[in-house]
Amino acid sequence: MIRLIVLASLAATPALAAGGPFFSLWNTNFVVTLAFLLFVGIIIWAKAPAKVGAMLDGRAAQIKAELDEAKALREEARALLSSYEKKQKEVQEQSARIVASAREEAEAAAAQAKEDLKVSIARRLAAAEDQIAAAEASAIREVRERAIAVAVAAAGDVLSKQMTAEGASASIDTAIDQVAAKLH
Repeated sequence: MIRLIVLASLAATPALAAGGPFFSLWNTNFVVTLAFLLFVGIIIWAKAPAKVGAMLDGRAAQIKAELDEAKALREEARALLSSYEKKQKEVQEQSARIVASAREEAEAAAAQAKEDLKVSIARRLAAAEDQIAAAEASAIREVRERAIAVAVAAAGDVLSKQMTAEGASASIDTAIDQVAAKLH
C-alpha cells in the first residue's frame, strides 16, 4: 500500500513533465521529489502515522470520556432536579395541609368563641334578670311595708279616735290569748 502511494506521488510530480535529464542533481524538480520522498520515508520510518493515530485515538478516548462524564453529570442533574421537584411537591402538599389545618383550627376557634359569647350573653342576661327580679321584689316589699306602715298608722289613728279604755284592755287580753294559743 505504501509502495503504491510512493509510486503515485512520483508519477504525479511536475519533474516528469520537465525537459532534459530527469535524474540530474541540477534538475530542481528531481531534487524536490527526492526531498519529498525522503521526508515521507522518514515520517513512515519514525511511525508518525501510528503516533498521530494513537494521539487521535487518545484524544477521541478523552473526548468520549468527557462525553460520558457529561452524560453522567446530566443524568445526575436530572435526578437532582427530579428530587427537588418531588421535594417541592411534598413541601407544597405539606403547606396545603398546614393551611387547611390552620383554617380548621381557626374555624373551630371561631365556633368556640361564638359558643363562649352565647354562654356569656346568657349569663349576663340571667344576671340582669336576677337583678331586675331582685329589684322588683325589693320594690314590692318596700311598697308592702310602706302600705302596711300607712295602714297601721291609719288604723292606729282610727282606733285611737274610736277606742275607749275598756275596749283597749279587752283587745289586749284577746291578743294575749291568741299569742298564748299559737305558742303552745
